[in-house]
Amino acid sequence: MGDDDDDGEGERIAGVDEVPADDSFLFTVREVGGDEREAILVELSDDTIAGWLNYCMHWTDVTLDSGDGAVRNGELVCRKHAATFEPDSGVCTHGPCEGAELDPIQVETRDGAVYLTDSDYAFVQQGAETDPADLSTSPGSRVGF
Repeated sequence: MGDDDDDGEGERIAGVDEVPADDSFLFTVREVGGDEREAILVELSDDTIAGWLNYCMHWTDVTLDSGDGAVRNGELVCRKHAATFEPDSGVCTHGPCEGAELDPIQVETRDGAVYLTDSDYAFVQQGAETDPADLSTSPGSRVGF
């Protein structure tokens, strides 16, 4: 699991400088008493950072970020159906799930780092989940092999 923060609550996810200004940062969490889930960090226009579970609200088995970023023209984008989400509120502004909201992951930025402060999740690692049973042959595919 991740490093606990000695000065406060939460597990360190990454340095603030590791979160791209115009892209997303992919990481993995474990739901308390449950499975691993992917999540993303995005830098907002006011230089704060928001965290979201990494799946589209239309088809929740389709990830927004498969490791190469999910932000296009300032919005989070589902590559499967081109649904767009506001990075600060998580609200879908276009696509089949218009009006739906992404599930937030509570994070806090302090001392040049981003910490997971959501008591429903534990930090596992930077990057995508590594369970081979959850991987498919193509990003966003609904069929796994």
